[in-house]
Amino acid sequence: METKEMMMSPTAMKMDRGSEKDEEEKDKRRAEEEDKKKAEEDEENGRLMLADGLVEKVPKALGLAPGLRVSNGSTTPQSPSETTGAPGAPGAGSGVTATGSGGGAAAAAAAGTTVVPSGGLRTLVVQQMSLERPRETWSKKMDFLLSVIGYAVDLGNVWRFPYICYQNGGGAFLLPYMLMAVFGGVPLFYMELALGQFHRSGCISIWKHICPIFKGIGFAICIIALYIAFYYNTIMAWSLYYLLSCFQPTLPWTTCSNSWNTANCKRYMYTDCNVTWSNSSTSPAEEFYTRQVLQVHLSPGLHQLGSVSWQLALCLLFIFTIVYFCIWKGVKTSGKVVWVTATFPYLVLLVLLVRGATLPGAWRGVIFYLKPDWGKLLSTTVWVDAAAQIFFSLGPGFGVLLAFASYNPFHNNCYKDALLTSSVNCLTSFLSGFVIFTVLGYMAEMRQQDVSAVAKDAGPSLLFIIYAEAIANMPASTFFAVIFFLMLIMLGLDSTFAGLEGVITAMLDEFPHLLAKRRELFVFGLVCVCYLGALSTLTYGGAYVVKLFEEYATGPAVITIVLLEVIAVSWFYGTNRFCSDVQLMLGFYPGCFWRVCWVAICPCFLLFIIISFLAFPPEVRLFDYQYPAWTNVLGYCIGVSSFICVPTYMVYYLLRAKGSFKQRLLKSITPEPSSEGQRGFIVTNAV
Repeated sequence: METKEMMMSPTAMKMDRGSEKDEEEKDKRRAEEEDKKKAEEDEENGRLMLADGLVEKVPKALGLAPGLRVSNGSTTPQSPSETTGAPGAPGAGSGVTATGSGGGAAAAAAAGTTVVPSGGLRTLVVQQMSLERPRETWSKKMDFLLSVIGYAVDLGNVWRFPYICYQNGGGAFLLPYMLMAVFGGVPLFYMELALGQFHRSGCISIWKHICPIFKGIGFAICIIALYIAFYYNTIMAWSLYYLLSCFQPTLPWTTCSNSWNTANCKRYMYTDCNVTWSNSSTSPAEEFYTRQVLQVHLSPGLHQLGSVSWQLALCLLFIFTIVYFCIWKGVKTSGKVVWVTATFPYLVLLVLLVRGATLPGAWRGVIFYLKPDWGKLLSTTVWVDAAAQIFFSLGPGFGVLLAFASYNPFHNNCYKDALLTSSVNCLTSFLSGFVIFTVLGYMAEMRQQDVSAVAKDAGPSLLFIIYAEAIANMPASTFFAVIFFLMLIMLGLDSTFAGLEGVITAMLDEFPHLLAKRRELFVFGLVCVCYLGALSTLTYGGAYVVKLFEEYATGPAVITIVLLEVIAVSWFYGTNRFCSDVQLMLGFYPGCFWRVCWVAICPCFLLFIIISFLAFPPEVRLFDYQYPAWTNVLGYCIGVSSFICVPTYMVYYLLRAKGSFKQRLLKSITPEPSSEGQRGFIVTNAV
């Protein structure tokens, strides 16, 4: 062996020594990386608040002065300066605050903490780094605002508000509408944003931090959201059918020579001198909507819906495909999509407003829209319609505002957000009235009729028959038809994104270990359920099903749920406690107006709507079909099927809890400590 080593060339010996040197350098680098990693772990452990029995180690870990005091717990800062000094958002965990002399505080500040001056002393606030999975947040503040605006501004703003306005006294209707908005709608809107932002939870899990026995409200909200998805997206499928039909040489709802037209079809304009209009006559737009798109003439009623329309089934499949790929990754993706879907409708509304204002007879429609009839204010119906309109327009109680606000930073000013977004929503409704009625005035001028005769249709028919026919008789009709129906699709998509996100957030927060890492799969399953549930609305009698869901699934049930929500927050959780939460987030205590609204005015506002619904049930009618009595029973069963979750969970909670009945009842109304929002910062004054 020695002879062999002596026979090795100098080059080989040099290479051998080089490889040994490389190994030594690798070992040295590996040791340095391990030391660095250990140091980072030690630093991270030093940042942790070491709750409960480990608090004594914090001063040593942070290198604080020996005389420095450390406190542990979970309370609210005692002063505004301490509040503003508390760093970070909730979800950081329970805090430890140390106070002492300037030297100790400086040392602590160097350790990555925050020093808050307090008179001549310095206050050290140490924040726990949560071991839980960090909650997703909006990429930008504007993503959140556009999402909320897109949710609140939906198809109802375009067709329901203008119709309700002129039906209830025109300009006089704006008075009860604004009063109901100020004293009922906006306070509820503000309350939900604040609750979601503070507790950072969806509509199910949030109740354990407010009043556990009311957790059934969250499950009821999710069921209502599913019912809405069953029928609301079908209206977008109709819009998509119209949009695709626009790409023809002639818009198909302008002529009576199509295969679906009947002998009663007549194109009635003042230029058509040879046409005589009678009570049995129908317009080509009406026959296209009822006989080609809906095909309701093939169904005698709800008792025999008929088969599924494959054209609408494909349109709805396309709509749900878009919805899935926009929400499957969460608010990071949907927050980007709303930059288009929430802003494009405003661009189209402005274009249509300018075009409508230049049409002959537009002023007739505007006068009809705004001419006040003050005598109607004495009617209870006007006030009920105003309350219902502002409630369903702003949309509290659907779990969406809770979900969207839960992704905000803790100190985001949700007060300004509530005022801004609710104002934009109300102004959009008012603007939509001008867009609709300038065109209806033009139609009345063309037909040489009163505006009231033209605007006889309500709901979707106002858009798909009257407005579609008016657009078809404009110059550049194809262009205006394309942007109009594209606008309807965009308005619907925003609301669908929001409604399903409310359900997704609720389920992911309630079952995080099961669903947190399977969001894409869960969203896919949810979209499939919604599509299958919507198949009944795609049948020949599907329009009857849409009307039934619209009247009963989201009527008294959701209003009753919001009433219970307000009672739980204001009376059980406590207005003072809720206002303290708002002060912790925003730095100011809500004023007397908001407190009175939450405690008394909002419950009375909601109770007024519920009693009116029950005392004067709406007469459900669509086209020439009068809904039979048994459909009312079916409708109320649909409404109760969601609300039944509330009492059912109350019974389940009391049976599952341990102890005497009094102990169970006390536990059921006692909020549980929040794992995120309730973890505060402790500030102690130096001695």
